[in-house]
Amino acid sequence: MKPLSSALALLSALSTVYACAEHEERDGHVHDHSRRAIPSSPLTPPSRPLQWGDINIIHTTDSHGWLLGHQKTSFPEPNYSGDFGDFASFVAHMKQLAIERDVDLLLVDSGDLHDGTGLSDGFPAGGVDAHDSNEFFKQLPYDLLAIGNHELYIYANTLDMHTNFAPKFNGRYLSSNVNITLTDSKGKVVSVPVGDRFAKFKTRKGRKVTALGILYDFTGNDHNTTVQKVEDMVKEPWLAEAIKEEPDFFLLAGHMPVAKDNWPLVFNTIRAVHPLTPILILGGHTHIRDCLQLDGRSMSLESGRYMETVGWMSANLDKKGSTKNITFSRRYLDPNRVTFEYHTGRQFNFDTPTGQSITKGLNNLAKKFDLSFQFGTAPHDFTISQAPFPSNDSLLTLFIENAVPVALAINNTRASIPNIMITNSGSQRFDIYAGPFTKNDQLTASPFADAFLFIPNITLSVAQQVLPALNHAGANERRTNELLERRENELYSRGYVDKRYMEWLEEMDRRSGMEKRAAQNQTLGYVTHDSCPGVGDDTPHAPLPFHSSPDFIGSKVPDLPADTPIDLVFVDFIETQLLGILNSVQTDKTFTTADVKSYSPILANEALGLYAQSAWN
Repeated sequence: MKPLSSALALLSALSTVYACAEHEERDGHVHDHSRRAIPSSPLTPPSRPLQWGDINIIHTTDSHGWLLGHQKTSFPEPNYSGDFGDFASFVAHMKQLAIERDVDLLLVDSGDLHDGTGLSDGFPAGGVDAHDSNEFFKQLPYDLLAIGNHELYIYANTLDMHTNFAPKFNGRYLSSNVNITLTDSKGKVVSVPVGDRFAKFKTRKGRKVTALGILYDFTGNDHNTTVQKVEDMVKEPWLAEAIKEEPDFFLLAGHMPVAKDNWPLVFNTIRAVHPLTPILILGGHTHIRDCLQLDGRSMSLESGRYMETVGWMSANLDKKGSTKNITFSRRYLDPNRVTFEYHTGRQFNFDTPTGQSITKGLNNLAKKFDLSFQFGTAPHDFTISQAPFPSNDSLLTLFIENAVPVALAINNTRASIPNIMITNSGSQRFDIYAGPFTKNDQLTASPFADAFLFIPNITLSVAQQVLPALNHAGANERRTNELLERRENELYSRGYVDKRYMEWLEEMDRRSGMEKRAAQNQTLGYVTHDSCPGVGDDTPHAPLPFHSSPDFIGSKVPDLPADTPIDLVFVDFIETQLLGILNSVQTDKTFTTADVKSYSPILANEALGLYAQSAWN
């Protein structure tokens, strides 16, 4: 699977329709993005006020370009309908409340600004991913930011962060273990941090802070970028020097999940020098809401994905040398106007000039990128995990059984030859909702620019064994578990977090899903169970229904004799795995990359749009 791409080929032979949720007609087409999308369903307000402390933090992570809010009407989308302009107004009011309370409030981000919506990925040819959308991030008063893995898939994106983004934050955009290689002003090739290694600063109240910004052990970075393993970073002399002086608290931002990863290595390195100094950790990457405490004088918070969560942490500091536990609180906020107005007490005059300007600018960018270009109208919701696979409501079924076969048949001389088509289920990244299916929806639902390859003349009886074997059906259980663990670790190191996110959703549904949904007194949303005391969710919800799906999915098997030769079609992302499986299910020939050919110029991220143009108009 390649990083998200803006590749979008529109065939002129297919009819086009233009539409937008908020609109006025002009020349028969709908293109006005100037008005705000208002949720059509009532939103549940927060359950209680926030708990403030001496130090308070508003946290974002894994925003992935979701700056215009979630604008669909099917729940849970309305929960997250606030846009980045709303968020900017919320932050401004909260900063003022902190002054009135005479406490500190910091704004922190843990990375992954790239790859996820048309605002970041829908740029015209020759542009740089997220360059335009990041301009809005630069308008908020972030006190600390850390780099994410999606800033590193493409060198041009990393260079843009180094030259255009990091300087805006005056040493507060941190990449403690991430470097970029470039040519300096003297023509010498050098490897330098993308941002800064660490930061030392004072809060508004004069508290001394030592901060780091760490990326997990990521291996999918582009050439001329370097990610140092966390276990090696903690041994660096610069780090020992950075943490030598005791601050009032350590602030560790990082694109690394707070559980099941290497935060303890960093934590223990600091604790070896400062056993009692408060440590506040803001993590990310696995797209879940999570919290834990590594000891009584620290807290670690992870705040979800796609601007579906705004995290809140507070801490009451005590005197240096105290051995008592610190009083912490944490909260996971649904980013919408109801939430923001409730916690600021600004039900009237909520919008600030900066917030309004950002909302207008985001809508103008959407118009510039033509994100409302409409391929067709989705007849109902198609989801990744809320519906069983296979089923008529499954996005995975829609993609592999309907969209891919239709799209790849266009102008293809092999369209008449029977085939089986295979891809990885992780190729689909976000649900499709009933209503207009636009360029932006295509980029969010199926963003990966994978090419389709094929091997001709594979006997049907052999070809139909490949998909089950890829999913390890019938294999030795111990060997299967070992293979699955190795594959998951490899994929995780390259940046894929679907498994952890899906496990989180599954656990959520298993705990109380059926009972809470049956009660029908709560809207659908996240229901978080973490390791920190008390209830973390700001707004009560009933959890989404969850249905598991295999790692690999395939088109329908042709109803033909077993000895019929067919085309075995697959995405380039799984080529190595598929060749290995193909060679394990038959012994007549050893297949290599020399046997693989290009099947179609159409890429995976174009299939849904082409299908919608032909089937949903």
